[in-house]
Amino acid sequence: MKTSADKGKLFIISAPSGCGKTTLCKKLLEDDLGLVHSTSATTRPPRSGEKNGVDYHFLSEKKFEEMAEAGAFLEYEKNFGYSYGTPKKAIEKDLKKGRSILLSIDVKGAMRIKRIYPDDSVLIFILPPSITALKKRLLSRRSDGEDAISTRLNLAKKEMEYKDRYQYRIVNDRLDTAYRKLKNIILDEIRQSCEGKTGGGTCTICR
Repeated sequence: MKTSADKGKLFIISAPSGCGKTTLCKKLLEDDLGLVHSTSATTRPPRSGEKNGVDYHFLSEKKFEEMAEAGAFLEYEKNFGYSYGTPKKAIEKDLKKGRSILLSIDVKGAMRIKRIYPDDSVLIFILPPSITALKKRLLSRRSDGEDAISTRLNLAKKEMEYKDRYQYRIVNDRLDTAYRKLKNIILDEIRQSCEGKTGGGTCTICR
């Protein structure tokens, strides 16, 4: 039977909309850190350039509900009128194989997964420099109207109340600086995990 030390780790990253979470996660996956991307399921339509099975598993409401009822998700939530869920089977399979997984999910989902995998989860929260700066970022995207931006800012304030429940918190003021901090956290956690498995040795990622 595998112990917690034999498993991979779940790197769970949460952030209010507009804080650069997607960009930071993409950079992590582009670096050769040995992370497996957990592809979430959603009922929202694909955005320009998004690919099914890569960015998300795009599902109908009916299919999503069937999977939720069958217990196929570790967690699922509804945000801005669409459902989002974390498929369970792939997570369990990768963890058992000792792979570390990158999840980009909201705060409620993060809390649920932390309860399921208390010893394997590493929670990282990305913060904006300020609410004013976050509003400017949302306005610059030109993808939402004033009402939608107001809704996102109100949600951001609620999400930021969870920040102290995360082991790590990073303020994304400058993307390069925030990414360096995030990458160092990931590498340090992987290094600790490798030392536990190898009795002090290191893997190729940690060297």
